[in-house]
Amino acid sequence: MPTAPRIALDSPAAVDGRHIRAVTFQSVRMEYLRRVLGELSLETAGSRALVVGSGRGLLARGLAGLGFETVAVDPSPAATALARDTDGGTGVTYVTMPAEELDLADRSFDLVYCTDTLEITERPAAVLTEAARVLRSGGAFVYDTVNRTLVSRLVYLGAFQAVPSTRIVPRGRYAAHRLRRPVDLAESMDRAGLSAQEVSSFKPRDVRALVRATRGRRRGRLTDDQLPELVGMVLEPEGRPVVTYLGYAVRRV
Repeated sequence: MPTAPRIALDSPAAVDGRHIRAVTFQSVRMEYLRRVLGELSLETAGSRALVVGSGRGLLARGLAGLGFETVAVDPSPAATALARDTDGGTGVTYVTMPAEELDLADRSFDLVYCTDTLEITERPAAVLTEAARVLRSGGAFVYDTVNRTLVSRLVYLGAFQAVPSTRIVPRGRYAAHRLRRPVDLAESMDRAGLSAQEVSSFKPRDVRALVRATRGRRRGRLTDDQLPELVGMVLEPEGRPVVTYLGYAVRRV
């Protein structure tokens, strides 16, 4: 079985590429998460959250801001170090750890958010099994990932890692066989003990704005703070996911 290149996961370029995505996607991730919390009537105060694939910790800090006791894990020591250095006293616990082998107690979290992971792992079943294991019964598994379509391959395999002017990650980080359709992911979650609830498409308001923003950030003309407004990611709950999608599942009792 082919394996994802380790250099892609640990290199500064990979961390930067994920950070661009994290900054751009942060608002839509938090919007979707708030909706899920409301649907499940999950109280944040006194609850524990785990972020898998946390990168520099932006999403983890967002969860801490909602009131969760938050743990953030990432396979990259470089990403973990950057997350700790930029935390600012939020109380998030950052740990270097692979998503496929979580050294965490059974049923110890109320929420697991998996990000920047399902589209790069060669072992999605292990990621889902571990997420289900550390979730309490009735807990929420929230994720965002990349669909397997012609357009998604053009964006992630082409623009994001092959085209020099828009490349944000090393070659090999994304591969067609590691992209998953919502129906396939739902079947895998079911086998892991997670009951899929819904899927929501999300995308930039204007693809051209995403291209311009990516180029501008690579060339140093734009800052992280400018990216979200320029790209303008929007949720499409009723839309068909063409490139990226969010979803959630519940840990079966």
